[in-house]
Amino acid sequence: MAHQGFHQVQKLTQSQVLAPQLRQSLKILQAPALELRHAILEELQSNPLLEELPMTGISLDQPNGENDAERNGEQDGQADPTEEMRFQQDFEILRKLDEDWRDHFQQASSQNTFTKQDAERRQHFFDSLVSETSLQEHLLQQAELSDNDPKVGEALRYLVGSLNDQGFLTTGVSDVALLSGLPLKTVQDAADLLKTFDPPGIGAANVQESLIQQLKMRGQGDGLAVIILRNHYPLLLRRRIPEIARKIGADIEDVQDALEEVATLDPAPGRRFGEDTNRVVEPDVRVEQDGDRWVITLNREYIPQLRLSSTYKELLAKESLSQQEKEYISEKMRSGKFLISSIEQRQQTIERITREILKQQKDFFEHGVAKLRPLTMNQVAQAVGVHETTVSRAIANKYIATPWGVFDFKFFFTPGYTAENGETLSNTSIKDRIAQIVSEENPAKPFSDQGIVSILGEHNVQIARRTVAKYREELGILPTNLRRRYA
Repeated sequence: MAHQGFHQVQKLTQSQVLAPQLRQSLKILQAPALELRHAILEELQSNPLLEELPMTGISLDQPNGENDAERNGEQDGQADPTEEMRFQQDFEILRKLDEDWRDHFQQASSQNTFTKQDAERRQHFFDSLVSETSLQEHLLQQAELSDNDPKVGEALRYLVGSLNDQGFLTTGVSDVALLSGLPLKTVQDAADLLKTFDPPGIGAANVQESLIQQLKMRGQGDGLAVIILRNHYPLLLRRRIPEIARKIGADIEDVQDALEEVATLDPAPGRRFGEDTNRVVEPDVRVEQDGDRWVITLNREYIPQLRLSSTYKELLAKESLSQQEKEYISEKMRSGKFLISSIEQRQQTIERITREILKQQKDFFEHGVAKLRPLTMNQVAQAVGVHETTVSRAIANKYIATPWGVFDFKFFFTPGYTAENGETLSNTSIKDRIAQIVSEENPAKPFSDQGIVSILGEHNVQIARRTVAKYREELGILPTNLRRRYA
């Protein structure tokens, strides 16, 4: 039997390692305006050589003055952005610099002192911040104000804790009685009391019961809508209006009116107390028409404009500094210059991409969504002279304000179709046409998916029925049978 031992093997492989400054540059390129502001403010805290200038918006259809990076380059000698920066942060050096320069900075920045009044205003601002009331807090406040037996109040707390985010009970009344050790009658009384609380429909076991409860609180407990909800709920979900009318002996028009009343109810009464996940969207670019020309304006309101502090340049020229201190200042100076350069590069890249989108999608900017053309990132990348991945990073999570609203940059990149007459249409434009067709249809005879295909074909747009069905679902448009309104 041959003996198997250890042996060495040479293997040649390739790997890509991003330098710290390149990683920072990519992070700056990808960050939207508000996130970039946060990153810059963090850098301002860690790099004492950086200071903020007053911010101004810049219209890119007007000649720009020299940017901050160019001005700093003239004064200090432009650093090579690809130069490897050293990140040797020595706490003792930082402490000594702080001691040596504290008085110097206090004098230089006396006009921007942070007074006691400023501190009080800042604290008042934070003390004034309030959080949204939760569903449970809202209900328990009502329970405390209601005049009831203490045992009922205890049962109410158990029931409130059993509600889900939609406001429905996840545990039955009998189970709550067993878990709490309270009498079933007490828990049932608490459940009945809970159903009288705001918001209407709270504390129900399901959507059907909640909708009936809401109608009762409106004083419509004996109305046709409640009869339909209680006795013909499955037919209502399928919108079988003629069958419902036949079963209850009512006119179709009355049934439709009752269903319209049901449509005004809230199927999830607790949802409005849920956590607000809406994000603040601040456009990174604005495209506006000024007479016969289009103006592109980068949003610099949230992006601090930076420069290198002249105070440190003066200190660097002094002979009293040690070699370590000079190296520290030089390192922070290179880091600051690279940050300023990366921000300016980001703005220029976004501006060039926006200008190309304006060129390719001019019909959209002039006439709206129906004129959006197919466009790929590769097309823009070739026109701008960058790699496709650079375009992808530059537009990530960024928005552009147009005369037709605020859109994600990715909105302008979409595949499409070529009509028989040679006109190119994006998927978004076709969806817009489908929505328009449905909005103009006869409610008594809504178009089928095949009917929509035929109408599009009349306008030289040939697409498959399954594609229409897909786009209709993405638009949230119901199928034909659920859109039909009976006369």
